[in-house]
Amino acid sequence: MLSVLSKKENRLFLILGGFFITNAILAEMIGVKLFSVEGQLGIDPFNWTILGVENIGLTMTAGVLIWPIVFIMTDIINEYYGIKGVRFLSFLTVVLIAFAFVVLFMAIHVAPDQWWQFESGTLAGKNIQDMQSAFSAIFGQGLAIIFASIVAFLIGQIVDVVVFHQIKKRTGDKMIWLRATGSTIVSQLIDSFIVLIIAFYVLGDWSLVRVLAIGVVNFIYKSSMAVILTPFIYLGHYCIDKYLGVDLAKKMKKEASI
Repeated sequence: MLSVLSKKENRLFLILGGFFITNAILAEMIGVKLFSVEGQLGIDPFNWTILGVENIGLTMTAGVLIWPIVFIMTDIINEYYGIKGVRFLSFLTVVLIAFAFVVLFMAIHVAPDQWWQFESGTLAGKNIQDMQSAFSAIFGQGLAIIFASIVAFLIGQIVDVVVFHQIKKRTGDKMIWLRATGSTIVSQLIDSFIVLIIAFYVLGDWSLVRVLAIGVVNFIYKSSMAVILTPFIYLGHYCIDKYLGVDLAKKMKKEASI
């Protein structure tokens, strides 16, 4: 075994980093789908009026399902590896997301096989008349959304790290829930609005008030999930401390705070 993998802290960083990056890329890939929370729960639409915009319901992109997990992972990595660890993974994730979309762009624009494009979609009860169009529609997200999501992700990560460490300076090793949930809620507040403002107001044709209204709904969901998932942060800490051992875990947390 390579010496770098013989250390528990290195193996843990690879595991946490791999899960962090995978969730971030998956969130981008599935973000093209919109879903109704009310429909999923089998209840009537809320039809809220927010900032004067009527008939606002809990319609979101599928990507928000796992974005809260990304920010929780940020807090766990932050706890054991500090600002440098989170910063490294954040920039690496942005590069890999960009790379993934370059590959998807190439895949969309290579010449499709005629049988696959016009015949394969009608087999086995399917009703897809043009597989190339379907493939392009699903994976060919607008560049504005890609750019906006990357900018929002980076800013959200930076804010999360700063708030996390500011709270930890004042609370020490106590009140994990406050620094984890608090930093996530603040970063999600910024993330929820930045991506919409850039993609649909600055680079799109939505009115600012509609963007802000949708942003409020997104923030309500994301902040609620941050609170609901708080117990899993404690579970994560327990499992990691168990894996590392008390002494190593304390040493890493202390070094991460510097």
